Amino acid sequence: MDVRYFLKQRIDFIRQLYVTSSAAYIERKRLIEAEVEPFVAPYSEDPEPPFLGEWLEAEESLQVLGRTCISMLAAVFHLYFKTWERQVGIPVDDSLKTDFKNGWLNGYKAYFANHFHIRFEDSPAGLAVLEEIVLARNRIQHPESITTDSTYYSDSDLKKLPHPFFIDGNDESFFGDIEAGERAWLMAPPIRVTSEKLFTALSEVEKFAEWLETVEVEPHAS
Repeated sequence: MDVRYFLKQRIDFIRQLYVTSSAAYIERKRLIEAEVEPFVAPYSEDPEPPFLGEWLEAEESLQVLGRTCISMLAAVFHLYFKTWERQVGIPVDDSLKTDFKNGWLNGYKAYFANHFHIRFEDSPAGLAVLEEIVLARNRIQHPESITTDSTYYSDSDLKKLPHPFFIDGNDESFFGDIEAGERAWLMAPPIRVTSEKLFTALSEVEKFAEWLETVEVEPHAS
């Protein structure tokens, strides 16, 4: 089986799903900001921007869509490794249990290093981004509050991430001005999946899979 072919098919689907589904919300935000029909506000002395609720709903819809796509990406990336495991004919054994307890990506990192002397760190893909795809998926799938649609990094996440990937420019700039030891005292930033962040994540997974195809992974004879 050409594992990378099927991975690419799934990634292409996620990419087109986001582009197609996001278009209506992007257009709504544009119309509101440009004050174009049907979002032409009547005169009002209310300090709140007109159509703020509609704008925020469109923005949150984009975030939900982005987070859904990241969850889909993490799932297909996991399936990619499980399929490789089946193809090479070497099941995960007890010696790797500790590694897999720290996450399946960390587990497969040890699996490929132990059995094939393949180091994920040698990949041209951003390993930190790949790891954060998995972390973000776990946070997205296990929200902590019913009172908000947003998903936030945990304090333990931030201790491991000097520069979180899925945050917006304002949070990124703010965090960049804070000493690492002080970040634990700050309110955790929300996980924000913009189109740019999503497309980067998709590209990094593709880049990793392309690299893995170039290194020698000998399957066991069946």
